[in-house]
Amino acid sequence: MPELEEISPQLEYLKAEDAAQVQAAFEFSRIAHSGQFRKSGEAYISHPVAVAGILAQWHLDAQALMAALLHDVVEDTPTTKEEIAERFGKPVAELVDGVSKLDKIEFQTEVHAQAENFRKMLLAMARDVRVILIKLADRLHNMRTLDSMTPEKRRRIAQETADIYAPIANRLGLNSLYQELDDLSFHHLYPNRYRVLAQAVKAARGNRKEVVEKVREAISNKLGDAGVSAMVTGREKHLYSIYKKMQEKSLAFSEVFDIYGFRVLVNDISSCYLALGCLHSLYKPIPGKFKDYIAIPKANGYQSLHTTLFGPFGTPIEIQIRTHEMHKIAEAGVASHWLYKSSDANINEVQQKTHQWLQSLLEIQEGGGDSAEFLEHIKVDLFPDEVYVFTPKGKILSLPRGATAVDFAYAVHTDVGNHCTAVKVNGELMPMRTLLRNGDQVEVVTSPNARPNPAWVNFVVSGKARAHIRHYLRTMHAEESVVLGERLLNQAFRALGADPALIKPSCWDRVHKETGKTREEVLTDIGLGKRLNIVVARQLMMQEQGLPAPRQHGVIAIRGSEGVAVQLAKCCSPIPGDPIIAFIKSDQGLVIHTHDCSAIKHYRDDPDKWLDVEWEPGLTKMFDVNIKLIVLNQRGVLAKLAAAIADEGSNIDNVAMEEEDGSQYTTIYFTLQVEQRMHLARIMRALRRLPEVVRIMRVKNRNKDNRGASQ
Repeated sequence: MPELEEISPQLEYLKAEDAAQVQAAFEFSRIAHSGQFRKSGEAYISHPVAVAGILAQWHLDAQALMAALLHDVVEDTPTTKEEIAERFGKPVAELVDGVSKLDKIEFQTEVHAQAENFRKMLLAMARDVRVILIKLADRLHNMRTLDSMTPEKRRRIAQETADIYAPIANRLGLNSLYQELDDLSFHHLYPNRYRVLAQAVKAARGNRKEVVEKVREAISNKLGDAGVSAMVTGREKHLYSIYKKMQEKSLAFSEVFDIYGFRVLVNDISSCYLALGCLHSLYKPIPGKFKDYIAIPKANGYQSLHTTLFGPFGTPIEIQIRTHEMHKIAEAGVASHWLYKSSDANINEVQQKTHQWLQSLLEIQEGGGDSAEFLEHIKVDLFPDEVYVFTPKGKILSLPRGATAVDFAYAVHTDVGNHCTAVKVNGELMPMRTLLRNGDQVEVVTSPNARPNPAWVNFVVSGKARAHIRHYLRTMHAEESVVLGERLLNQAFRALGADPALIKPSCWDRVHKETGKTREEVLTDIGLGKRLNIVVARQLMMQEQGLPAPRQHGVIAIRGSEGVAVQLAKCCSPIPGDPIIAFIKSDQGLVIHTHDCSAIKHYRDDPDKWLDVEWEPGLTKMFDVNIKLIVLNQRGVLAKLAAAIADEGSNIDNVAMEEEDGSQYTTIYFTLQVEQRMHLARIMRALRRLPEVVRIMRVKNRNKDNRGASQ
C-alpha cells in the first residue's frame, strides 16, 4: 500500500503544522479509496499521492497538496464536499470541487459539447489557478501511466492532452510540463513514429556526443576568457519538437542537424548580452535567427536570448542565454510564485501577466456568444505566435501573429476598438486591416460617433477583438439582422420552390417550442450567420402541410452586401462573373468560393456542406480583386499604372511592391475595386497596352502583407 513517505522528502519546505494537515488528508483519502484499484492493478491511492508529489516539486501550498490527495474522493466515493469543508476547511473543499468538475469533462467529438466543457474548465481556472495546476499534475500522472488503457482510450486521452492541456501548460509558462505532455501525447498518438524517432535520436546521440562536447568546451572557454561566469549545458531537444520540425519543413531525420541545443546560464542581464557578443565572435550567427525575449518577454513571462550559429562542420547550433532567475521562471512559469520567493520582481510580473490573461477569459465570456465561439476566441490565445508593437507612449503590447490594426485598437481598450476610425502605423495613415509587424508603432484615431464595421470580423485574429465586434453586432444590429435574415430566408424558400407567404404562424410556434427562440430571434441568427437560411426554410416547409417537398439544392442569389451572414472567401476573392459555390461554415453562415478554388477540394464529396449559388443580376457594388504585374523598373511607372486604372473606372484599394536590388523588373500587387469580371478584363487590357508592363495576371490567395508602398 503506497504511503505518503514516498514523497515526504519533497514536503520538507512545509511548516510542521501544514505537513500534519497534509498527512491527515492522506489518511482520509487512503481510507476513502480503500479497496479501489487503477487499471494497472495498483491501489488507487497511488494516483493522488503521485499528483501531490508533482505539486510538491512546484512547492505549492498545503491547501493545494491536500486538494490533490482528495481530488477524487467526491467523484469516486460517498464523501461529500461538505464533509471535506468541515474536516479540512472551505478553501480545500472549493479546490476539490473545482477539480472534480473538471474530471467530469469528457471532451466529445461534437464541437459544441467539447467547447462547453472547455469553457467551464477555463473559467474555473480563472477563479483559482491552483485548480488547473492540480488538474495538469493529474493529467501528467495519467499520461505517464496510460499504457494500461485500451488503444482507443489512449488515443482519445492523448489527443485531449495535445489539444488542450499541453497548450495551457505552455500558456502558463510550465515549460518542462509542456514538453513532457507533448512527448507523451506523441508517444501514444503515433507509437511507431515515436519509437523510430527515439531510436534514431539514441543512435545520433553516440555519433554526435564528441561534437556536442567540443562545442560546449569552446563556448565555456570563450566565455571564461571574456570574464563571464556561466554554466553551459548541452540539451537534447524533446522528440515532439524534432518531429514537428521534420513535418513543417518536410525533412528526413538525417537532415535535422540541430537536435542538440545549448543553454548558457549567467548571473545578470548585462552578462546575457556580453555572452551573446562572445558567442557571435566564436561562431557566425545565422541572419534572422536572433530573438530578444529579455527586452520583450513572451506573454507567459518567458525571458531569454535565442540565437542560431554556424557551428563546426557547418552544423547549426541553437543557443539560449538567460540568467538563473529567468531559468527558474522558464521551467516553472506561474508555479514559480510558490517555488521561489514572491518578492522577486520577475516572478511577480509572471503572476501579473497570468492574472491579466485569466481576466481576459472572463471578459471574453462576458461578451456573450455560445461555447463554440468562446472556444474559437481562446484557441488564438492558447497557440500564441506573438508580434510585439508599441503604443505612441512606448508601451509594448503582445498580439497574436497576423494581428491587424483593429486587433491593436481592441487590445488598448474595448472603447478604443469600438470607436476607432483610422490608424497610423509608424506615423503613416494605413488601412484598418494592415497586418502589424514586430516593432511597429501604432496610433489609433477615434471618434465618439464611430461604430465597429461588420467587415472587421473577417480579418481580426485576436479573441478579444472578435468577441467584442460580434457582441456589438449582436446587440446593436438586431433590427438590421432581422431584416437581412428575413430576406435571406425568403430567398431560401424561393430556391426550394416554396412561397414564403404560405408559412403560417403555427409553424413558427413549433420552431419556438423546439428551439426556445422566437421568430425574430431565429431571423436575427440568420442575419448574423449563426443559422443557415436554407436549413430553417426546410424545417418550416416540412412542418407546413400542403407545401411541396423541399428540393435538395436550390440556387441562392448573392449580392455580396449581405454582411456577416454571407462572406466572400479571401482565398479566391470571387467577383460577379466568376462561377461560384457556397459552403456552410459554423457561425459564419455561407462562405462563397469560386468553383476552381483549391481550398474547397476536400468539401466536394460532402453535399451537405455546400449549396448552389449565383450572382444576383444587375449588381452595382464594387468588389475587391488582386492583380499582379511585372513591370520595367522605370521612373513614373506607378503613376502610369494608376492613371490607366482610374481611366477604366476602378479604385485602387491597396498597392505593394517587391523590388530586387539590381533587377530591371519590379513586381507590383494591386487590390482593385471592380464591378464584375468584364470590368476586370477591361482594366487588364488597358494595363497590358502600356509598354512598361511585361506580365499581368489575376492573383488568388495572396496572403502577404499588402501594405501601401510608395517607392
